[in-house]
Amino acid sequence: MGFTSDFGRRDLVKRAAALGLISVPTMAALSSCATGDGDKTKQVDKGTKSAKNPLAINESASLDVVIFDGGFGDQYAKDAQAEYMKAFPKTEGKVKHAATQKIQSKLAPRFNGGTPPDLIDNSGAEQMDFGTLVSKKQLTDLRDLLDAPSLDDPSKKVRDTLRPGVVEMGQFEGEEVWVLYYAYTIYGVWYSKSLLAKHDWQYPQTWDDMLTLCADAKKQGIAGWTYPGKYPYYLPFSLYPFIAKIGGPETLDAIDNLEPNAWKNDAVKAAFEAYDELQRKGYILKGTPGLDHIQSQVAWNEGKALFIPNGSWVENETKKTTPKNFDMAVGAPSSLDSSDKMPFGTIWASGGEPFIVPKNAKNPRGGMELLRVMLGKKSTQNFIQQVSSLSSLNGGTEGIELAPGLASAQELWQKANPDKIVNPRLQDWYVTLQKEKIGVAALGEMMAGRMSPKECMAKCQKFADETAKDSAVTKYRHK
Repeated sequence: MGFTSDFGRRDLVKRAAALGLISVPTMAALSSCATGDGDKTKQVDKGTKSAKNPLAINESASLDVVIFDGGFGDQYAKDAQAEYMKAFPKTEGKVKHAATQKIQSKLAPRFNGGTPPDLIDNSGAEQMDFGTLVSKKQLTDLRDLLDAPSLDDPSKKVRDTLRPGVVEMGQFEGEEVWVLYYAYTIYGVWYSKSLLAKHDWQYPQTWDDMLTLCADAKKQGIAGWTYPGKYPYYLPFSLYPFIAKIGGPETLDAIDNLEPNAWKNDAVKAAFEAYDELQRKGYILKGTPGLDHIQSQVAWNEGKALFIPNGSWVENETKKTTPKNFDMAVGAPSSLDSSDKMPFGTIWASGGEPFIVPKNAKNPRGGMELLRVMLGKKSTQNFIQQVSSLSSLNGGTEGIELAPGLASAQELWQKANPDKIVNPRLQDWYVTLQKEKIGVAALGEMMAGRMSPKECMAKCQKFADETAKDSAVTKYRHK
């Protein structure tokens, strides 16, 4: 899916594989990959450490970069590579750049052969499984990068320039940081300000108001909601922060930790019943269970539905079909009632677009230096303007005009930060559980009217318990 892919969200290929339609090379092959394969690709010699070269990269060595070619495209990376070559002129013409949507197919053989690239944007439908890469010791610890002086202000370390939670997202066990999330995604309920204003409607801050608005919209021939019914793991983008708002962030922590009965929490029950009411009362766009992500977004752009659960990549992805006066915006989940544990404005916001430096890369320091360049203000602003997304650099929007959806996302984040932001980890710790099982086989069935909320809760818990008992799956927990 040409997409911005924060955690391989649009898992078209994986889902097809799960349904037996196609076969996909898996990362299981890495289980037989010797951790000492670096011998096959001798790493380049280190360079001389200096203020300009704090990571002591080899200033004349080649660099091998692979970027996921989704909704963000790859021009932002090419532009950063040009800055890298400008800083180190002897690398001119030696930066190899490849863009692909077939990350796993293309790169698993290279990992197994001990010849991986120096920097990878590990995203998309064929995103390589982080748990496997970490447990098989295939990645470089990025703390040297994080502790290096930032590009624009040498008095600050790179880690001190990043948005809250970004460093922690790259940790799995211990203090090592294996992944650097470059984008920063705001998830929520997306809508058109102009469509609401046309009918004199307000964004609903309570669930009762949501139901009233959906009823009014239905009378006008407009559906309340749509979503990618073929890939219903989009539903959690608004559902998970809704659960946290009702029951507190600890409800999501229990789910992430695969705790027994986590999915039977009263907050989960209340949230599921609320979403189920949308479909029972006919407030979901007819035919939604059969739509993919593009089709649902087009229908939303055309004003056939008011709301869609999504992430802030959606503005860039839909730019070809979004009307000029659409005035895209994102809202926080509505309050269920006065007993909610968290206030209105609670959102899910987290790092996205995960970059990794393989342990057996030929030039790992060069890969980290390119990331340092990308986290400079010039490259960050270029990224923001090109793809209408925030980056993990805390700031970077000063002096540039933001597209409507991005401006709305930033405003929502600023109002929420730091006390009203949650960051569920299920979708990057347990990709298959989150998408194919809970997303498709449970939530998708409930929202299509084929499963009750109670049955959906039981199914989610069953899937989580199976994962918890699977010794082949590396387990992670909130600290």
